[in-house]
Amino acid sequence: IDKDALDAQVKERKIQEAAEKAQHERFAHDMKRNDKLMCLLEERQKNEIKDMNKALTEFQKNCQKPETRREFDLNDPQALKKDRPARVSDDDPRCTISGMQKFMGEDLNYDQRMKFQKEQLREWSLQQQKDWKNALADQKLADDLYDKFRIELDRKIMEEQKKEEESRRVVCAATKTFNKIQAAELDHKNELEKAQKIKDDMDEITCLLRGDFLSENPDQAIGPCSKHPVLVDRWKGMNKEQLMAIRQFQKEQALEKERAREQERRRDAEWDRQRVQAARVQLLWERHQQRQDRLQRQDLDVRNAELSQEQKAKNIYLKEEEYSNIPTEEFYAQFNTTTR
Repeated sequence: IDKDALDAQVKERKIQEAAEKAQHERFAHDMKRNDKLMCLLEERQKNEIKDMNKALTEFQKNCQKPETRREFDLNDPQALKKDRPARVSDDDPRCTISGMQKFMGEDLNYDQRMKFQKEQLREWSLQQQKDWKNALADQKLADDLYDKFRIELDRKIMEEQKKEEESRRVVCAATKTFNKIQAAELDHKNELEKAQKIKDDMDEITCLLRGDFLSENPDQAIGPCSKHPVLVDRWKGMNKEQLMAIRQFQKEQALEKERAREQERRRDAEWDRQRVQAARVQLLWERHQQRQDRLQRQDLDVRNAELSQEQKAKNIYLKEEEYSNIPTEEFYAQFNTTTR
């Protein structure tokens, strides 16, 4: 490694960083100064605008009065007081249709007309009250007549209800007697049906107990022909020979299953052995490869050291050649510079 060159690079880098830092500080100082100048210019501009507005206001106040304007008559605040009324009477010839100066209810006799209308409204109200009282009296008379009619009608309805209840009572007594007779006949019929049902149930139970179904007779499962030797809907179970044959077949199935499990275990053991052997071979290969890489790195380090020694010797030789070719005074000057 060339330490002198690296030191020189570090020194140049520090010098460059110092120069950049000084340049940034100079730029920052210039920016602050420019900001101050901008603030002063903005403040001056605001003061100038303020003074100009103030001068313009004073000029308008002193030299441009409203009375001197050409259109002052349109904006005169006393124009209404100076002008004559829109109409003098209801028959004023100036009150044309397009003038819109006279509307319904805005005549000059408004007070007299309103007084007359109020008096007329009072007379109408008194007449309405009188009519209302007469209507109430008529309504009361009609209500009294209607109440009397309702009382008489209710009395007649009560008499009819009493007659209807009496007739209904007679009908209910006859119906009750008829229902009692019907209930007695129904009870007698139910007793006969119950006795017949009990007899039928006993006959059915006796038939079932003596039949082949509940007694589980195995002969009833034998078919009538050789095509169907066993009737499935009547089969009641297997005999001892059939049960022994089924058990023997199940034992053979269990032995066959055990042999299959043993073969599966052997196959799994063989696969495990092969995987372990492959893993061992892979591990040996990786270790061999690591040793090869380690030897190559060692050879490369030795070669790099030799090259470094050769490079240093070459640099020393070149420096000696350079110092041997320069004059004595220049040699001492360069030597003193290098020493400093």
